[in-house]
Amino acid sequence: MDFAGAYSPHNLSFILQGFGLTLLIAAISIVLSFAMGTLMGIIRYSRIPVVAQLTMLVTETIRNLPLLLLIFFVKFALPEVGIKLSTFWAAVVALTIFEGAMISEIVRSGLQSVNKGLVEAARSSGLTAAQTMRHVVLPIGLRRMVPPLVSQFISLLKDTSLAVVISLPELMHSANIVMGQNIKQVFPVLLLAAVLYFAVNYGLSLLSTRWESREGGRSRKPGKGKPAAGGRPASAPAARAEG
Repeated sequence: MDFAGAYSPHNLSFILQGFGLTLLIAAISIVLSFAMGTLMGIIRYSRIPVVAQLTMLVTETIRNLPLLLLIFFVKFALPEVGIKLSTFWAAVVALTIFEGAMISEIVRSGLQSVNKGLVEAARSSGLTAAQTMRHVVLPIGLRRMVPPLVSQFISLLKDTSLAVVISLPELMHSANIVMGQNIKQVFPVLLLAAVLYFAVNYGLSLLSTRWESREGGRSRKPGKGKPAAGGRPASAPAARAEG
């Protein structure tokens, strides 16, 4: 194994450039897929006639297709109908469509988890359906969606490696080029790529864990389970006076 050759300044710079492109694609795709998934999830939750059914059909179709197929379709099939995208934007569009469909289901489930009593109370207080969604359902639902959303974003970052099939110069493409120069550099290069992926994904996982812990602390009622004055638990019934 040639660690010195694999980690030469030139190779490190080349690999890190690919990693930078990976992060850029992931960041753009996360923003776009979150917007797309939120909109589709709200439509499905609201059960708008016809539109909700069409959205469900599109979502379920995309969710049951392999991402690799979508990447090939966007890059090689769309030009046949006059839509030609660069390799960069082909990867972004494919990732956005695929992850947007996944996120829409997370959003729909998160919105449905909101207590129906809160929704009814908001409507009875005079709020419209749109105002209830904006001020009640969406804020509560989004807080509950954070852990699964972070998991989906981690999957998105890892999925960017599939763009190597259309020669996008992301991390794995750059790693393949360096490994092709010397077979003894395969292990060191793959190890570096694994460390880079792990560092970002583990960081996101830690953020998600801290969010869950903080939200869990907020949801606990103050004083729950604490003994009342005199050492008796607050829930314990008062002792009957002996007659």
